[in-house]
Amino acid sequence: MEAANRGAAEAGGKSIGLNIQLPMEQVPNPYITPELSLEFKYFFMRKLWFAQPAKALIVFPGGFGTMDEMWEFLTLLQTRKMRNPVTIILYGEKYWRSVINFDVMIKSGTVDRDDMKLFKFVNSPAQAMQILKANLSRDLSLRPAVHQPFP
Repeated sequence: MEAANRGAAEAGGKSIGLNIQLPMEQVPNPYITPELSLEFKYFFMRKLWFAQPAKALIVFPGGFGTMDEMWEFLTLLQTRKMRNPVTIILYGEKYWRSVINFDVMIKSGTVDRDDMKLFKFVNSPAQAMQILKANLSRDLSLRPAVHQPFP
């Protein structure tokens, strides 16, 4: 998140930070707009605030927290609990395919082959930007007047 906050700050924009209270490690990064730095006690509330307004999610290689947030988004989309379309991009196909064996999940019947359409792999910023431009312009033109993310 720091990279996104830094990019926004360097471009003169504002950016939000959704932090979690942890006994170690977690402190707000210095690039968050101070009045938009929010701190949560519970992970589920933080994820709700991530998911509710989201139009896109780009997931970079990460640890348990990254995996938790990625699976939450995928589950909400798979089960149609999010009404707004969300573009999910997994950055670094080699990493993601080595960490998660999607083919085994399909073969074992834990996910359907169609579930693989919920996300796209990319290996460059240009690929990610191309997908975002196409999907966001399409999705925003279809946006309902009243935004209700969860049924």
